[in-house]
Amino acid sequence: MKLNFRLVLLIAATVFGILFSLPSLTQSDRGAKVTLGLDLQGGLHMLLGVKTEEAVTSQLKSTASGIARFAESNDMIIDGLNADESAVTFELLDEDDATVLDGYLKKIEGTVVKASAGSYTLTMTPAAVEKLKVQAVDQAIETIRNRLDQFGLAEPTVAKQGVDKILVELPGIKTQEEEQRARELISRAAKLELMAIDEDRAARVSDMSEEEAVGFGDKILLDALVPQMKHLVRELPILDGTMLTDAQVGYDQNNNPVINFTLNSEGAQIFGDFTSKSVGKRLAIVLDGKVYSAPVINERIGGGSGQISGNYTTAEANDLAIALRSGALLAPIYMMEKRSVGPSLGADSIRASLLALVSGFGLVILFMMFYYGLAGVIANLAVVINLFIILAMMSLLGATLTLPGMAGIVLHIGLAVDANIIINERIREGLRAGVSTRRAIEEGYAKAMRAILDSNVTQLLACTILYVYGTGAIKGFAVALSIGLLASMLTAIVGSHGIYELFMNRIEKNKNYALWFGMTRKAK
Repeated sequence: MKLNFRLVLLIAATVFGILFSLPSLTQSDRGAKVTLGLDLQGGLHMLLGVKTEEAVTSQLKSTASGIARFAESNDMIIDGLNADESAVTFELLDEDDATVLDGYLKKIEGTVVKASAGSYTLTMTPAAVEKLKVQAVDQAIETIRNRLDQFGLAEPTVAKQGVDKILVELPGIKTQEEEQRARELISRAAKLELMAIDEDRAARVSDMSEEEAVGFGDKILLDALVPQMKHLVRELPILDGTMLTDAQVGYDQNNNPVINFTLNSEGAQIFGDFTSKSVGKRLAIVLDGKVYSAPVINERIGGGSGQISGNYTTAEANDLAIALRSGALLAPIYMMEKRSVGPSLGADSIRASLLALVSGFGLVILFMMFYYGLAGVIANLAVVINLFIILAMMSLLGATLTLPGMAGIVLHIGLAVDANIIINERIREGLRAGVSTRRAIEEGYAKAMRAILDSNVTQLLACTILYVYGTGAIKGFAVALSIGLLASMLTAIVGSHGIYELFMNRIEKNKNYALWFGMTRKAK
């Protein structure tokens, strides 16, 4: 007896679909399950704005820090180095160093350098400013997405809206505590800076104003643990979080949570050089504008590692480590709009969608059985198996099922039987032409194959475009429809053909085409 490989494939696909869709259908804790989107299970919807102009200020300060390091490494004397929101200014005291300094400044991309009698002014070009603002938004999207992924949320939506806005949707956020923790993780700048304490004036910091500190090239920062304590630090940091490679939670000798961080090779070199020249002085570890510790440097610190200690809980330390690992935001973000989607609304959506799914499926089944007889029953069986495969694949891929995704499944029910309709019509044509049953079925599948393939390929291309350029809801629609189209190629073309092969002898023997194919006229 010849092996019916098509039927074997259909049986394997059926077992696969049922086995891997059961956890989602039964809501069992064992096995992968389909994740419900914000519109189905409720959650948090936020629209964030990005203060892109502050990214420009931060970039200019970073440029100023680079100039300071270059001048120090080349024994140049510069004075009045200052960076604000529009320019970097300083004076070169020895004009003999101008040639070397000019060569370095010319290598700084996107800047315009003006020099006059030893006074230098660096500004960013308009094109560089616009590019940096776009980069700040794109980097914020990527950073927020990385943080939420490490936070453990399933399939958060983070997408750009307009020029400087970010849409964030967090399915499954139900409690006030979860919402607060997620908001803090998203909005935290996580900007790490290592800054030198101004030892010459630190004793007078309690009586010093912000304007006076700026005049000395300093800034006043508050202590993170003792808010009433002030620290006077040099305005330009020694290095910042862009040189950070890792941050992990550890514990100190008192078993309190701390964050151990590691710098890259460049940061380690800068850190080592600074500490070797600053023995006996203090170094401030600054995070988001607050001083977490200011230890005295006893010796050169090599290896490029450090520690941030504070009054953390374990959860707070973990969130801070996540924020540091994912990178600091180039520009601060702020909340523009926030609303919570209740799970009751999602439950209503699920009920309505299931009603549409069952109603649509029922109508398709009745039509196919009435119009095509047992061939319609075979097509209906293929659709049922198709639905199991869709659910199983979405579970294994960790895809999120949204309301548009359910609409895609409802739409796909009609598309899934379309292939069998084309095949059945081709089979009817062959039987009416007087060919044998076996030949009519084989030619029916062969003739229908090209049309089915062309139709499915074009639909898959459209789904791919929707997935690439669409946002969360559109992506859900595209994913559900794409999986369904691929599954229908197996069930509608291969699987149903295998069922016909199983009953071929019986069909040829009784030639009851009205029963099998719903033909109203007898074949020749």
